[in-house]
Amino acid sequence: WIFCYKFSFCFVQKKERHTVNEDRLSFCGGGEGSLDRLLPSINTSLSPRKRTTSQCKSEPPLLRTSKRTIYTAGRPPWYNEHGTQSKEAFVIGLCGGSASGKTTVARKIIEALDVPWVVLLSMDSFYKVLTAEQQLQAANNDYNFDHPDAFDFSLLVHTLRKLKQGKSVKIPVYDFTTHGRQKEWKTVYGASVIIFEGIMLFADKELLKLLDMKIFVDTDSDIRLVRRLRRDITERGRDIEGVIKQYNKFVKPAFEQYIEPTMRLADIVVPRGGGNMVAIDLIVQHVHSQLEEVRSTDMAALASAHQAQPLPQTLSVLESTPQVRGMHTIIRNKETSRDEFIFYSKRLMRLLIERALSFLPSQVHVVQTPQGEDYEGRTFHGKRITGVSILRAGETMEPALRAVCKDVRIGKILIQTNQDTGEPELHYLRLPKDISEDHVILTDCTVSTGAAAMMAIRVLLDHDAQEDKILLVSLLMAEMGVHSVAYAFPQVKIITTAVDKKVNDLFHIIPGIGNFGDRYFGTDAPPDWSDDDMDEPSC
Repeated sequence: WIFCYKFSFCFVQKKERHTVNEDRLSFCGGGEGSLDRLLPSINTSLSPRKRTTSQCKSEPPLLRTSKRTIYTAGRPPWYNEHGTQSKEAFVIGLCGGSASGKTTVARKIIEALDVPWVVLLSMDSFYKVLTAEQQLQAANNDYNFDHPDAFDFSLLVHTLRKLKQGKSVKIPVYDFTTHGRQKEWKTVYGASVIIFEGIMLFADKELLKLLDMKIFVDTDSDIRLVRRLRRDITERGRDIEGVIKQYNKFVKPAFEQYIEPTMRLADIVVPRGGGNMVAIDLIVQHVHSQLEEVRSTDMAALASAHQAQPLPQTLSVLESTPQVRGMHTIIRNKETSRDEFIFYSKRLMRLLIERALSFLPSQVHVVQTPQGEDYEGRTFHGKRITGVSILRAGETMEPALRAVCKDVRIGKILIQTNQDTGEPELHYLRLPKDISEDHVILTDCTVSTGAAAMMAIRVLLDHDAQEDKILLVSLLMAEMGVHSVAYAFPQVKIITTAVDKKVNDLFHIIPGIGNFGDRYFGTDAPPDWSDDDMDEPSC
């Protein structure tokens, strides 16, 4: 079946078309007139598309709309109690001729979706690296960038497949002025929705299999030519003769031979590009029907998955000596002043870090004492030690780590629990380069369900850290969080000063310690805080 809105949009399936009478639908616009009248009006709510690279490093991974901020660098997906992804991302493929308005359509879909985590990926990033001869041809407008052979489809398919699985990927940054890739690539995560746009998006069978929805943006060829002239002259510093030469020699023939025929593969055809809000609204409705929000009930399922099970062997609890129990008595007491809370928390952190270091690999090392005698001791047997704190409470453990680990490298991860969905979300990430061989000490002060800790561990694994070299260090944990982390990541060592048995309906540890970050920093907790909640960034 096909619904066709004249001059607006059409669904295409099984080569059949059923037209809805225009008299019954009064949303059609346009009309005949000059070329300028055919060009879509500029929407002041969207910033103009100006770029000389496929993905600009200096721009933050955000799409700011009149209502909200959308994170376009993606985020790790929510994982279930088995440590596997709950559901793959929904991938929308946007195909169409050069300057047809694909990016505008993508941005409007993102804004209308109202989903906080979206990846917007451009096929422009995947042009092949040119040889010296091809570079010369490109400089003279004699290289065909509109041919399937100009794209690195193997890298493209590999990248999109990993993104759909929620893995982090490195995206090449293509420079249109030099016709080459920049040295530094951009790190991107998967998300709830991935929107991929490009002129040859439907030209590869393996790529087509990864697309959950295929959209073709159909725009008049004259309009596309005018847009291309404006873009290449004003944004890429090219002269009008070179642009027209390239259009007639490569762009127009490629569209007719490779791009236009793939329109039949589309699930949806959108005439007039970003100006067709009826089409965009219906696309958004369909995407919403396909998405499944992760609700707090999933957190409850995670919580109850391993009840009545013995504590895992990967757990190490600091010996409950009178000193340790005395410090717990002080910091758990709601009447304890902030100064005392900080003082005794720091004492416990120092003991906890020292305990964690005892699990690092060591080897025999013989030294000579000032008396000239040999002493057989031990020394660290590994490449490096890296500390990573889950902000903001985990950051309070950094001084203790720095005090006992000279020249330790430090990274930070900010994870917050979405109060509407109950889903942990990654908001900020800064890790040292190359942690693949490092022993990583991951710090967080309290762990209740384990949601934030599990996502943080997944982030580390995505950056090539080895699971058996990760140590999760926390002042206080709930049994539920211990089980969840240990089941999902059985090689991660877990070290804590105490494990409480219960978590209430709001996922607070019982008897617990309260909101550690607020008690430590002297801030007020929100009324619906949870022990796994992370604090808002100060910016």
